[in-house]
Amino acid sequence: MKKLQTAVLILLITNSALSQKNKKEVYPEILGSWTLVSVENINQDGKKTFPYGTDPRGILFFDEKGNYAIQIYKNERPKIISGDKNKCTPEENALIVQGSNTHFGKFEIDEANKTIIFKIKTASFPNWENEEQKRSFTNNSNELKYVVTNTTQGGKSVTAEVVWKKLQ
Repeated sequence: MKKLQTAVLILLITNSALSQKNKKEVYPEILGSWTLVSVENINQDGKKTFPYGTDPRGILFFDEKGNYAIQIYKNERPKIISGDKNKCTPEENALIVQGSNTHFGKFEIDEANKTIIFKIKTASFPNWENEEQKRSFTNNSNELKYVVTNTTQGGKSVTAEVVWKKLQ
């Protein structure tokens, strides 16, 4: 009986150690709230554009449970003339869609490759829903910078560099 108890105890300890090792650790330096600094698209020919203007607005949240949420908006967005988003003109609808990008879901950090893996659950750009996207990143103190290789503006022919500043 004592040998059986010892064997069960060893199995439990081993299982616990393995599950701890296989569990993805949350990268503590990126947890919290971030404000958007810039979004710069780079075309294959090297031309740079600012899809959300030179003074975009946005917020990014990472929590300790592996959840994230991103909202990016063009700073200069005209008001809807009718005052009713259900009665927008086609032009107003286009400006709304082109002037924003939001998504949320789960995230993981691959520290060895310095990559954020966004597991997108829901997105304002529906083509991204239920996708995993890997983004190389750097994190220097209060600045987080990552590269999007499959943008909403031009697909894989355009890359975007997105810069965030940590909120205190």
